[in-house]
Amino acid sequence: MASSPIPESIEVRAASRVLALGYADGTVFELPFELLRVYSPSAEVMGHGPGQETLQTGKRLVQITDLEPVGHYAIKPLFSDGHASGIFTWDYLYQLGTQKDVLWQQYLDKLAVAGLSRDADMSAPGSAGHGCGSGSCGCH
Repeated sequence: MASSPIPESIEVRAASRVLALGYADGTVFELPFELLRVYSPSAEVMGHGPGQETLQTGKRLVQITDLEPVGHYAIKPLFSDGHASGIFTWDYLYQLGTQKDVLWQQYLDKLAVAGLSRDADMSAPGSAGHGCGSGSCGCH
């Protein structure tokens, strides 16, 4: 299986709240910070196995405040809501870029089914919340 291309440029565009990834073939993906946050590959978001995902809400205005390299294979964004445990591999970023529209619609559909909005406060009663409780799982 071939690996996804490695971005040649990565730019945090705070004003438009997108992470721009540029590739050697001229492809450019502009990934909204909100999309990156709600699809973070962290245990806090994805859970510890299939079916344990936590629907993220209230992330419309989230910012990326820092971006750390992880070896030669990934980046780790620090989000303005304090989330910093997601490691985005080059393959995962490329997948997000190529499937951005489908993933965004899936997110909106999940919100609709749950009766939630993009702006719902996750700490409010009845919100999605984090599925593994008080943080004893170590994913916080």
